[in-house]
Amino acid sequence: MASKSTNPVAQGPDATVVKEQKIPLTKVLAPIVVSVFSAYLTIGIALGALPPLIKNELKFDTFIVGIVVGLQFLATLLTRAYAGKITDTLGAKISNHRGIFLVLIAGVFYIIGSSAVHFPLIALGILILSRIIHGISESMMVTGALTWGIGLVGPHKSGKVMTWNGISMYAGIAIGAPLSMWLGNRFGTGVPFLLILALSGISWLSTAKLPTLEVDPTHIRTPFYKVIGKVSDQGLALAFSSLGFACIASFIALLFAEKNWDNASLGFICFGGFYILTRILFSSFPDKYGGYKVALVSFVIEIIGQLLIGFSHSGWMAIVGCALTGIGFSLVFPSLGVLAIKKVTPHMRGTALGAYSAFFDLSLGLAGPIAGIIAGWFSYQSIYIFGAVGGMLAILVLVMRKNSHE
Repeated sequence: MASKSTNPVAQGPDATVVKEQKIPLTKVLAPIVVSVFSAYLTIGIALGALPPLIKNELKFDTFIVGIVVGLQFLATLLTRAYAGKITDTLGAKISNHRGIFLVLIAGVFYIIGSSAVHFPLIALGILILSRIIHGISESMMVTGALTWGIGLVGPHKSGKVMTWNGISMYAGIAIGAPLSMWLGNRFGTGVPFLLILALSGISWLSTAKLPTLEVDPTHIRTPFYKVIGKVSDQGLALAFSSLGFACIASFIALLFAEKNWDNASLGFICFGGFYILTRILFSSFPDKYGGYKVALVSFVIEIIGQLLIGFSHSGWMAIVGCALTGIGFSLVFPSLGVLAIKKVTPHMRGTALGAYSAFFDLSLGLAGPIAGIIAGWFSYQSIYIFGAVGGMLAILVLVMRKNSHE
C-alpha cells in the first residue's frame, strides 16, 4: 500500500489527502518554479531600477543607495524565523500566498515613491517602506514554496525542488534587473515598478490549484537560535562569499555609468546566466566530490571574477568578471549546505537550512551599506576588491574551522 506524504495534503475541511506518488514531480515543480520565478523577477526589477532612481533623480549618495538596497535583505533575515513559524503552524500555501500579496503591496509603494521625485525625503521614506515589505514577502514566499514543494513530492525529491527553486530565483533576478534598466531608460524610472503588480498576480495564479499541506499539530519546532551555532562555520563562509553577489546587484550599473561603459545590463545577464548554467551542468558535484572541495574551488573562481571587475579597464573585462562570479557563486550555497545538514538530525534539516540561509540574508543586508561607504571613499571599482577579500575570508573560515574540528 502506498505511503502518505510526511505532511499529508489537507488544510481545511474539504481538502483531500494526496499521496506522494499521486502527484508527478513536474506537476508540482512547474507551477512552483513559475511562481518563484515571477516573484524574483520583481526583486530583480527593484534592484535594477532603484540605484539610478535614488542616485540620479532623488540625488542621494551611494551610502543611501546601499542602505535602501540592503534593507530588503535585512528584512528577509529578520523574518526568517517568523516565516518558518507561519509555514509550520498555518501551512505552506498560506505562507507562500501571504508573501505574494506583500509583493503586490510593495509594488504599489514603489510606484508611489517613484512618483514623488519632487519630494526627495518623502519618496525615500516610501521606498524604504517598500524595501522592508519586499523583504518580508521574500522570506514568506520562498519558505512557503520550498516547504510546499518538498511536502507534495516527498523528501526523497527535495534536492530537485531546491535546485530548481534556486535556478528560478537567480534567473528572475538576472532577467529582472536588465529588463528594468531597459524599461527605465526607454519609458521612465517609474515604469518598471508597474510590472511588479502584474507579476505578483502571475505568481499567485500559478500555484492557486496546487493541493495544500496539512499542519502537523504534534510537531515540536526546534528553536531557531539553537541551530545557528551548529551551522555557523558554513554560514560564515556563505556570508563572506555572498559579498561579491551583493556588490554586483547593488552597484554594477553605477560602475558602468561612472566609466561611461555600455552594456551594463550584460553584467547582470552574464552573472545570472552563468550561475544558472553552472547549476544545471554541475549540480551533482557537491554530492559527488564533497561540499568542502567544491566550495573551495568555487571561492577561487569567484575571487578571480571580483578581481577582474575591480581592475577592469573596459566594460567587457568587467562583464567577464561578472560571469566568473556567477560561475563561482553558483555552487557555494549547495556545497556548504551539504556540510551544514550533516551536522543535524533529519528532523532538524528544515530549521538548519533556515538558520544557514540567514547568514546569506545578513551578508546581503550589510554588504550594500558597507560597499556604499567604500564607493564614497574610493571608487566603484574598489567595491569589488572588497568582494574579493570576502571570498578570501570565506576560504580562511572554511579551512580553519575544518582543521579545528579534526
